[in-house]
Amino acid sequence: MKSSTARNELRAWHLQGAGRQLLQAELAQMDEVLQNLFGYHLLQVGRPHDEDLLVSSRISHRIVLDNDLGHGDCSATVLRSALDELPIASDSIDVVVLPHTLEFEEDPHRVLREAERVLIAEGHVVLLGLNPWSLWGMARWMRRRQGILPWSGRFLGLMRVKDWLALLGFDIILTRQYFFRPPLQREGLMGKLMFMEKIGARLWPRLGGAYLVVAKKRVTTLTPLKPRWKPRRGLLPAPAKPCAPYMDGGSCGTLRFRSSLRPPHLGILPGVQVSPEGRSRHPASCDTSASMHVAGCRKRPRTRSQRLNAESDHHA
Repeated sequence: MKSSTARNELRAWHLQGAGRQLLQAELAQMDEVLQNLFGYHLLQVGRPHDEDLLVSSRISHRIVLDNDLGHGDCSATVLRSALDELPIASDSIDVVVLPHTLEFEEDPHRVLREAERVLIAEGHVVLLGLNPWSLWGMARWMRRRQGILPWSGRFLGLMRVKDWLALLGFDIILTRQYFFRPPLQREGLMGKLMFMEKIGARLWPRLGGAYLVVAKKRVTTLTPLKPRWKPRRGLLPAPAKPCAPYMDGGSCGTLRFRSSLRPPHLGILPGVQVSPEGRSRHPASCDTSASMHVAGCRKRPRTRSQRLNAESDHHA
């Protein structure tokens, strides 16, 4: 909304009827929210009316940017500038306020990107909008062809605005919907329908005529990690080296093993007994006349005279 005629029309709408009732509700909402936002610099982008929305803020340095300077008194410094190209340095503003700015600009995405650019890390944006899924949305659908503000503006749904903020890296802190009465021009009738505010907040909280969103700019910091070099492990474990047994003199003497555990192959051999001391003893069949071979036990070779004596004893 760059023409001064359209802005004057919107400001005149806020001075009577439903516009004045909505303005009072927005002032109450802003007074409650801005008291809890702190920083050094506060920026309001757009000025749809002459009332001061920043009067309750605790931030001393306040700036208002708009295409038209307006005529009402304001506690902030009012400057004239394009809303989609803010003359503000990047990462320099603590709080940005957008009062119905996205609804009456030709490129709302660009305005929102500019607000994200000027915000510091962990800075806040406060956004006011009109709900198309409400009684106000029905009134806009009936009057949109008349070309009268605010009904000729673009009403953005709350879910769409939250998606845009999430894409820009914002975390939603607070969402609130208010003004559940229909947009009527008779202030007396609007006063009688005040009971709809309590009933609507309890029964149909998502059908408020206007909404407020508070979001925080999220900045992800990178933490350098020191690499830990570890030796590469093999796929298969290393094979265990078997302990070879050794003889302690004699062909059928005592077998001694380097391990205190009993070798598994000795427990299944026939005729072999293992003592509690871990030594294996062979039966008497393992003498010079036996032909059994035990692992680790061999017959001692006999001389010729011994063989002849054995044959003579056999014939006798």
